[in-house]
Amino acid sequence: MPTVLPASVIELTADEARRAILRAQGFLGADSRRGGVAAMLRRLAAVQLDTISVLARSHELIPYARLGAVGRPAVERAYWHEPAAAFEYWCHAACVLPIEHWPLYSFRRRAFRERRYRWHEVPPSVDKVLDRVRNEGPVTTTDLGGAKNGGPWWDWSDVKISVEFLLDIGEVVCTRRVGWRRVYEAAERAVPAALLAEDLTDAECVTRLTGIAGAALGVATRADLVDFVRVRGPHAALLDEALVSGAAGLVPVTVAGWPAARGKGAGPANAWADPEALASLPRGRHRTTPLSPFDSLVWDRARTERVFGFTHRLEAYVPKDKRIHGYFTMPVLAGGRLIGRVDPARGGTTLVARTVGFEPGSGTRAAEAMALALWEAATWVGCDDVRVERLSTPELAPALAAALRQSGGTAGSVR
Repeated sequence: MPTVLPASVIELTADEARRAILRAQGFLGADSRRGGVAAMLRRLAAVQLDTISVLARSHELIPYARLGAVGRPAVERAYWHEPAAAFEYWCHAACVLPIEHWPLYSFRRRAFRERRYRWHEVPPSVDKVLDRVRNEGPVTTTDLGGAKNGGPWWDWSDVKISVEFLLDIGEVVCTRRVGWRRVYEAAERAVPAALLAEDLTDAECVTRLTGIAGAALGVATRADLVDFVRVRGPHAALLDEALVSGAAGLVPVTVAGWPAARGKGAGPANAWADPEALASLPRGRHRTTPLSPFDSLVWDRARTERVFGFTHRLEAYVPKDKRIHGYFTMPVLAGGRLIGRVDPARGGTTLVARTVGFEPGSGTRAAEAMALALWEAATWVGCDDVRVERLSTPELAPALAAALRQSGGTAGSVR
């Protein structure tokens, strides 16, 4: 159990912190799986979106990793339902967020409004686009005239620039998608009136979001919390104040083996924890699953190395000849540890593991866990075979081949 230091700072071992994080993130214990995708979204507070689709898109992989073989309709209902249960906005990145958190992002909407610029200059036609959404919505960019100017993907049309700026400042909102296209609606029609009317100061927004981030992460450094909420400058100072004053509801802890806190006034604590994460020992079954690189358990490289001793880099944007592990390499979680990684693809009804790798010192148990993770993922996406094309740890080839055969009957192969 955690012990308390004289300065009222709770001391955790690295394993205690890791297990608290796994429970907070929904990977340990049966309680975390109750309530389906909607409850998972509220627990995580932010589900990152990304355009890459290999086995499935990241926002589908995230509930699969925690809940098992949830169907796409269940995911769609939880994220993009009417009346709105969630909305899309900027948190750690572009994320699906619980609709009840709408008021908490007013600090960011105000900042965007003051800048009147993000990636592009806002065109004079922005007010006309807002009138069209109010008069014709809900609409897609296609309905408004198209997203592209004819150049590269970032060469947005004036309509696209305008409607995205309107989303940034909260005049329009996306609470639904058709295919992979955002559907824009006037905020006053899509967001419940009580939430729309809630007027929070910047300090109130950042304070509450800091507590929410801490609860979602379980145990986190200041840098982890800043990365989750994505604040800097005056807003980062508000986060610091919320931590030090206790207003965020998080408690200071020191985690053995984690780097010491830096900066003015740094004390013995090197992290912050949600009190509920420390209230009892985490118990129950661990999930065995591949993880999206955009999963909040691993979306930050520094945190992943600190918590799991696992170095991970998304190589989708790395030139093909310079990739080490593969295009969309997914870390594989088993027994509360990251045991290896897989770069998946699909060939007909076969799940193709283009590259499988294990962490140093892995043995038969890791091979068995990898085989289970591959077969369960294959079944989820409608595949009836598993093929491993390359194993970066060839000494485990016999163990992995045997485990694949045992997990999937006569199917499964390792080249």
